[in-house]
Amino acid sequence: MEEFLNLVQKLVDASQRHENYRDLECINLIASEGLKSPAVRQMLSLSSDLEGRYAEGENDFKGHVKKRYYQGQEYITAIEDHTTDLIKRLFGCSWADLRLVSGTHANLATFKGLSMATKNRKMVVTPLSCGAHISHDYAGLAGSVLGLENINHVYDVDEFNIDPDKSADVIRAAKPGIITFGGSLFLFPHPLNELKTVANEVGAYVAYDASHVLGLIAGGVFQDPFSEGADFITSSTHKTFPGPQGGVILGNCSSKRMEKAIKSIQFAIFPLSTSNTHLGRLPAVGIAALEMKIFGAELAKRTVENAQTAGQYLYENGINVVCEAKGFTKSHQIAVDVGEFQGGKKVAHQLEAANIILNKNLLPYNDQDNRDNPSGLRIGFQDVTRRGFGKGDIKHLCDLILKVITGKNAPSEVREMVIAMKREFNEVKYGFQSLEEALNLIKRT
Repeated sequence: MEEFLNLVQKLVDASQRHENYRDLECINLIASEGLKSPAVRQMLSLSSDLEGRYAEGENDFKGHVKKRYYQGQEYITAIEDHTTDLIKRLFGCSWADLRLVSGTHANLATFKGLSMATKNRKMVVTPLSCGAHISHDYAGLAGSVLGLENINHVYDVDEFNIDPDKSADVIRAAKPGIITFGGSLFLFPHPLNELKTVANEVGAYVAYDASHVLGLIAGGVFQDPFSEGADFITSSTHKTFPGPQGGVILGNCSSKRMEKAIKSIQFAIFPLSTSNTHLGRLPAVGIAALEMKIFGAELAKRTVENAQTAGQYLYENGINVVCEAKGFTKSHQIAVDVGEFQGGKKVAHQLEAANIILNKNLLPYNDQDNRDNPSGLRIGFQDVTRRGFGKGDIKHLCDLILKVITGKNAPSEVREMVIAMKREFNEVKYGFQSLEEALNLIKRT
């Protein structure tokens, strides 16, 4: 019993230390991690009963609850319907499903549903080595779980993007049921508009994985997937979209063809891949949607500006930031090649020792058999932007990064500078400081 209790004490201690370490002592540059506002966190804390409830059943073509198999659903139904409607209005679509518990789950349900709707197991995807998420790949859920046949888009390494002309030839030859865009290393808008005609020619559905850029889309920057030809948008809700962890699928129920696809995707959600849909997050997703409606344009603009500022500053100071000729990025992230500084794995660990948190990342031209030590880093700026970093602060942060990369200072020395800098940014911007503040805004409007 004593050993058991000691483990509990260690668990509590580790949890408390984590909260202090990541929130107060580190600067977070992980491109896949968002930052929730105090209001969103408060909404989560007020939804604790929902965390233990079930709501299995079916939804309609508006994304509303149609049928449930449990009792006690009156307010759960209202919560899901209201949150769904907030998301639909934010993104200007007629259908959404929020029962997904992650972005990968959203991809699973979409890929499975569309392959059933088309009776076609072929899917054209961005190569994994060029920024696609593992869920798109033959080695991930698309191939190993769903058994889809992946055919790669042609990727232009110089442009860090899909080659639309050569990919059109691939699509015409392969005649896939699904064409997928989006990814994890995602610097520039994908050529949806250029490839929507060929998608229509072969009768393929177009799925756009917006997990990394959903907040930028909500803010009106980067690109508008629906107007450019996407049938469905899949996403997580906790990266540039600053909500709690979860997933969403968006679409427009505008034709019999889309009704068929939505019905298949809904079946892939329930009963095929979902039971408990983690209901406790839904009210907080709604508050995050309100924040993006009000603050999203400015937040998205500032996030991209900060990423571009960092790219330019690091490049001017001798670091190989990719795509200098294209302005480095049009998203929240930049890609940096640190091969001459012992590679991405070594540098990421050194920066972690300095309390600057980012991740190593495979670049398209790296050795695909040496994924553990790629030459790249992926650096995201959505967290620091929401904490109030401006262009001058980004340059100061880049100076700290440079001290570590170049070996000018030991990571332990830089760590003290990082902690001091973090103390200056202790408030979340572009959001509500409390749920009461959000409700008061609604009352005044």
